[in-house]
Parts: sequence; C-alpha cells; structure tokens
Amino acid sequence: MSATVEHTLDERILQSSPLRRLLSRPELGSVVGAVAVFVFFAVAADGFLRASSISTVLYASSTIGIMAVPVALLMIGGEFDLSAGVLVTSSALTSSMFSYQLTTNTWVGVGVSLLVTLAVGAFNGFVLTRTKLPSFIVTLGTFLMLTGVNLGLTKLIDGTVSTKTIADMEGFPSARAVFASTLTVGGVDFKITILWWLALVAVASWILLRTRAGNWIFAVGGNQDAARAVGVPVARTKIGLYMGVALGAWISGQHLLFSYDAVQSGEGVGNELIYIIAAVIGGCLITGGHGSAVGSAVGALIFGMTGKGIVFAEWNPDWFKFFLGAMLLLATLLNTWVRKRAEATA
Repeated sequence: MSATVEHTLDERILQSSPLRRLLSRPELGSVVGAVAVFVFFAVAADGFLRASSISTVLYASSTIGIMAVPVALLMIGGEFDLSAGVLVTSSALTSSMFSYQLTTNTWVGVGVSLLVTLAVGAFNGFVLTRTKLPSFIVTLGTFLMLTGVNLGLTKLIDGTVSTKTIADMEGFPSARAVFASTLTVGGVDFKITILWWLALVAVASWILLRTRAGNWIFAVGGNQDAARAVGVPVARTKIGLYMGVALGAWISGQHLLFSYDAVQSGEGVGNELIYIIAAVIGGCLITGGHGSAVGSAVGALIFGMTGKGIVFAEWNPDWFKFFLGAMLLLATLLNTWVRKRAEATA
C-alpha cells in the first residue's frame, strides 16, 4: 500500500515539475534561438539596440508573423499551404482593381477582397478533404493558378503588370489608417501591423489552448483517422484552418496595398516558404500535431532580427539565405532534442 502511495506521489511530483512543463513547450527552442540571435547582433551590429532599430525589426517581423500564425495552426493540423504567398498579392490586387475599375469607395474593394480571399481558402480545404490529395499537390495547383490569374488579369484590365494608384479615392485615408498607419510611442514610430500581429497571436493561442476547436486541431494533426473515430469534424476543421490562412493573407494584402497604393502582380512568390520556415523554427512539426502560435511569432521575430541585423552590421545581404538555412536546421535539431527530453521525463 505504501509503495503504491509513494509511486502515485512521485507521478504527481513529476507531472507538476516546472522543468517538465518547460521542456514540453514547443516554442522553447525558438525562444533560446531568439535570445542568441538578439545577443549576437547586439554585439556585432552598431545601432541594433536603438529604439528606431527595434521598431524596424518588429515591423519586419510583423509582416512575416501575420501569416506565420495561421500557417502554424494549419501545420499543427497536419497540412501546409504553398499558395499563401501569392494569395497575399491576390488579396491586394482584388481590392485595388475592384475599387479602381468600379470607382467605388475603397472599403467596398476591401470587403470584396475579403470574400474572394476566404473563398480561395475554402476552395483549398474543400478540394483537400474531398479528393484526399496531399496538401502539397492541392496548394501547388492553387499557387500556379493564382500566379497566372494575378499576372493575366492585371495586364488584361490595367494594361501593365501593376495596378493603378487608388490614393485619391474615397475611403483610402481611413483604410490606410487601419492597415498601414504609423503609431508614435515615446517618440518612436511603430507600424500598426505590429498590433495586428500581436492580436492574431493572442487569438490563435486562445483558440489552441482554451477552445474545443483547438483540441480538434491538435487531434487532426496527430492522427486524423483516430480523431474522426471519436467524432472530431476533420473536414470542417481543415477547411477552417485554410480559411484562417486566407484571413491572414487578406490582412497582409491590404497592408501591402495601402502602404504603397499600387501593387505589382508578380509579388509574393516564394514568401510561402518564409511563412512555413518561421513556423518550423517556432516549433511546429512538418508531420503535424505539435506547435504553438507563440512559437510562430518567435520564429518570425528571428527572421526580422536576422534580416535587419545583417543590414545594421553592414554585411553582404547575399549571406542572408545562408543564415536562414542554418537557423532552420539548428532550430529543427533543437526542437527535436527538446521534444525527446520532454518525452523522456514523461
């Protein structure tokens, strides 16, 4: 009897161990990496610690993080999206061309763009769940179609590869204030995308950790057949995740449009890999079922610090991709080690 009680107490102590809880956090490896990158550039780059430099780093991180958050949720659910980068451009093009060609208030174009972008996300999820094709094939097809539509329609409607300026149209100032304004805090300018980014991280974390939908996402990513067997709506969950990526693409697309008032139709190609890498650096597994929204934010922050740190250090920016690849490998190895340590203490 006493041995049983002692064993039970040992299990409770183990389960409540702060070290075990810390090791089980998927973003632990990325936080360690972020601290290392920050210290490195604080020493190696003059001016990296200035308030204006920190603002620049946060802005660069937010433009990646807005997309990395929903992409991370999708990866936790066991899928990924190769069309996410060009979908950002599609969102901006739809808003711009609809407003300009129909001479409507820019907010009408923003609303139409939201509907179109969400429809693309729903299309990806619907095709995936109905055909059982790998997400690589489905979203690669969407990527190619959107790339062609972006270029073809822009040249057909506007006669060039970029849209016409909408800066003088009704509603533009208020839309710019929502999607592309600058806030001054303590004499330092911060882009509003930082607030969008933090809001998405908070909402996504709440969904993952405090709602039934969050349990569904982890269950679907871990084993969708087992999840379906216990009543998890697998198809609805995956369609919702793809629509979440579309929502992020809409926010990013509107920021792109209202920052420059015109859009190049060829932008966005290749950015989908950046979003996926940020999520992986943040602790998400390619195989699904593991990760966090906070981790994706830290992964995006590492991107921002590295990209801008190289500039502040006045290094050759051609080396950025090398550092990026090295960080991806190191983060993946560290995340794997942390996960194995957590399992060993279970």
